[in-house]
Amino acid sequence: MKQDSLSAEKKYNIWIVILSIIIPVVVAILFGVNLRELGFDVQPLTFLPPIYASINAVTALVLVMAFIAVQNKKITLHKRLMQFAICLSLVFLVMYVAYHMTSDSTKYGGEGVMKYVYYVILISHILMSIIVIPFVLITYVRGITNNIERHKKIAKITFPLWFYVAITGVVVYIMISPYYA
Repeated sequence: MKQDSLSAEKKYNIWIVILSIIIPVVVAILFGVNLRELGFDVQPLTFLPPIYASINAVTALVLVMAFIAVQNKKITLHKRLMQFAICLSLVFLVMYVAYHMTSDSTKYGGEGVMKYVYYVILISHILMSIIVIPFVLITYVRGITNNIERHKKIAKITFPLWFYVAITGVVVYIMISPYYA
């Protein structure tokens, strides 16, 4: 059984590598594309930041609920909650890119220590959001291939990373929201 799980897991490895590279690269490229500057007649999607910040908050809540579910041996609920968390993250990503492709970037207007705090949180959030991608994918694959021991082992790393990304996404929004035009 263990060998079957490893074989099943290995067939996903190429997709994990591809997605772990392509997602951040595509987001970085699209982040730098402003459709209005390219001459497209699109309205800025300025209503999106509070929505995608809320999605980050819900993602954090869903991650905690999934953790509690698995601790209580509610495996089916855990699996559904994790799938929901992945879907929320994808919806967040689409909205985030759409906002940045249609709107001018907002500069943080705070001063002093708060400016440094903001940038530390923002930079760590961005870096962890890139780093967490392969962890989420590997953790998910180990779960769906029923490689439970390996799933548990990496989930102990993935959960706090993903939770940090979700929470700091909300914090970054709260800190920059007064400066949205």
